[in-house]
Amino acid sequence: MRFLAAALIVTVAAQQTAHADVDSGPKVGTEVSALKVFAVTGDQAGKEVDYAAERGAKPTVYVFVPHERFDRPISRFLKELEKSVKDVGNESQMVTVFLTDDADKTKEYLPKAQMSLQFTSNPLVVYPSAKMSPDGWAVNTDAHVTAIVVQSGKVAATFGYRSVNETVVPEVAGALKKSIGK
Repeated sequence: MRFLAAALIVTVAAQQTAHADVDSGPKVGTEVSALKVFAVTGDQAGKEVDYAAERGAKPTVYVFVPHERFDRPISRFLKELEKSVKDVGNESQMVTVFLTDDADKTKEYLPKAQMSLQFTSNPLVVYPSAKMSPDGWAVNTDAHVTAIVVQSGKVAATFGYRSVNETVVPEVAGALKKSIGK
């Protein structure tokens, strides 16, 4: 009986990590701020870009990842989320922002990650600080991943995770679908 109770507690704890568990990202309904980053992959590779201005009113999922926390479960999450975002259509796209204190090292690493993960519509970009998020984006640095769903230039949903893998993709993709009325 004790074993069964312990197994139930472990199962419930594991399930809880599969949902947003950190307050991270701007408030729902606010307009997004500028997102000036360096694009390492994608159509804008090699350039400084304001992705918020570039994407404008188009549905977008911005994913913020502290570079030092990037691992296989996060990779699986990103790969599966990219597929789900593409399936939504309506010009939906995701942009993954790596927060780092060593921008040069991260810029060198991300093309290798791109080759491995084979993203087709998920530019990998660098923001040069691991301790602070871009102004107005309110990314909590305790989160291993922050996903922000934006529609028509406004925040539709935010998700902050201390632990993440592909099992939470339906939660984020569902918020994207809801934001565009699908």
